[in-house]
Amino acid sequence: MPTIAQEGGFRFIIHPREYPFEPPHVHVKFAEHEVRIELPGGTFMDEPPAGKRSAILQAYAKHAQTIYEAWVHIHGGDSSWRRRPRRH
Repeated sequence: MPTIAQEGGFRFIIHPREYPFEPPHVHVKFAEHEVRIELPGGTFMDEPPAGKRSAILQAYAKHAQTIYEAWVHIHGGDSSWRRRPRRH
């Protein structure tokens, strides 16, 4: 699980092995919390703790291009984001 970026106490991590039905995303770890952000749009896949949404999105925005490029490098393929259907 390489840490791709760090900003203001948030670590942005991409797992090399993910479920094939999940869309591209980055894990954000901070304190005892973890949320996922869908790539490339920056939509939360998990509800962030109260009062943290804005700070997480600001930190993500500073590193969005690096995170995007790392995801493509780790998971292969080109830079076109193909949405995979979600299974519930």
